Amino acid sequence: MPLITTLANGSARGYGGLLAAGATSSYESIQTLTPSGGAASASFTSIPSTYKHLQIRGIVHDDYATDKAPNAGFDLNLIFNSDSAANYSNHYLYGNGTSAVAAGASGSSIINLPGTNQISTANYMSVLIIDIIDYADTTKYKTVRTFNGADANGTGTTNRCVALNSGSWRSTSAINTIKINAWGTGFVAGTQFALYGIKA
Repeated sequence: MPLITTLANGSARGYGGLLAAGATSSYESIQTLTPSGGAASASFTSIPSTYKHLQIRGIVHDDYATDKAPNAGFDLNLIFNSDSAANYSNHYLYGNGTSAVAAGASGSSIINLPGTNQISTANYMSVLIIDIIDYADTTKYKTVRTFNGADANGTGTTNRCVALNSGSWRSTSAINTIKINAWGTGFVAGTQFALYGIKA
């Protein structure tokens, strides 16, 4: 039995603290999406405002035909509440077993998730966890952090990657819709996203 587990219901300020093992789970399933093969996007809609934070867990692949290095523009991305204006910022750190790169951008029209979808090899899936902090708070901008990776049993930037990303949506509106966009024509069958609410 582990001695500690991650604190799921900490505030944005204390998020990632420690909790004694055996504490009651703070996660509740809200919705699961299984996009059909070829679907260009998947959307969580009518998200209730009754939680403190949100978390998305995904297993994903799209049908883009050419391997791309992380942050080459061929990654998943998020849009909140159908806002496609330049109201997002992104920061990322990723490595491929050979080198590590850090970068950032402001004035974006998306939350970009580098390293999630750059492998074209069939049957290899990327995995990701996305935390959306204080998503329903109408007094502050929204903060996003992600941890994701992929491995096609090879070497180099186009065959494996692990990435830590953060971003913000400069809006005080409560998030009620999250759209996840694929690159290429669309998602490959077997892709799945699960949305969880984290209780206060």
